[in-house]
Amino acid sequence: MKKGIILSLICLIFLCGCGKIPKLKNGEEAIVTFKKGDVDYKISAEDLFEELKTNFGLEATVKMIDTFILETEFKDKIDSNKEMAKNYIKAMTEAYGSEEDLLDAIRENTNYSSIEAYQEYLYLSFMQSTASEEYAKTLVTDKEINNYYENDVQGDIELFHILITPKVTDDMSDEDKTAAEESAKTLASDIIKKLDEAEDKLETFKELAKEYSDDEATKEIGGNLGYVNYGDLNNNYETLLYVAYNLKDGEYSKDYLVTELGYHIVLRNKTKEKDKLEDIKDDIIDKLASKKMQEDSTISLNSMKYYRKLYNVNITDSKLDRQYGIYLNNLANKE
Repeated sequence: MKKGIILSLICLIFLCGCGKIPKLKNGEEAIVTFKKGDVDYKISAEDLFEELKTNFGLEATVKMIDTFILETEFKDKIDSNKEMAKNYIKAMTEAYGSEEDLLDAIRENTNYSSIEAYQEYLYLSFMQSTASEEYAKTLVTDKEINNYYENDVQGDIELFHILITPKVTDDMSDEDKTAAEESAKTLASDIIKKLDEAEDKLETFKELAKEYSDDEATKEIGGNLGYVNYGDLNNNYETLLYVAYNLKDGEYSKDYLVTELGYHIVLRNKTKEKDKLEDIKDDIIDKLASKKMQEDSTISLNSMKYYRKLYNVNITDSKLDRQYGIYLNNLANKE
């Protein structure tokens, strides 16, 4: 049975007092009535509730528990996560071509019978991700923070670079492409030789950048990338930073560096003192928490157990409570 149908039946229970619904002899409201000859029979709202509770109650209960906890604990994330779910559906609709095609895909690949129900599922998933991220932060220790600060946090460095891009075009033969690559490598090596021979390394580097660099954004300023740190530049330039942080101030790379952009020579000019721990502690915690989530797949599962315990969840219905206990025990056995 589709979840949309289940929810509709549950809604019937809550709406049963709004119309003229037949009553059983004990006063219970009837959802369905039968009559054959002189025999009357009725299915009460209580009968329907018990049936739904037995077969689908645990899933609905867990969803309601988690939604309440997450929306209470992370009120400030409700709107942004709802917007993310909405945008995700919008992107999926564009990818499938129409809402009708998206709905067909949802019905075929999930247990959801409407786009709205699937969007609600996405929203709850995003809220659970928020919980996982925040829970992961609680696992970060002061020792880990201090170790990261001492060993991984660096002061910003003033970085210069020269980029030599091979003059390769799509219509070239393989032989011509190889020749263009070799020409670029040779030029990069020649630039390094010129730096080896120069007395003023920085000024010579700037002059060579203006003359040879293919980075149009920096060549006229001598290849100056400014003061940078890990995460400030795109992925290609992260390689340059890694090499530069292993140089001393005033040193340049003794061999060219290879990226998708071409061949680079880098020079580390000056280094600033690194920020104080108290000023960047939150950023460090974020990075360490993200790393923990990548390395430990149980964090997502344990985060909801943590918040359920924090809120002292107590289910007063004995049948649902028993099902919920089995559910939590199964989760514990997965660790």
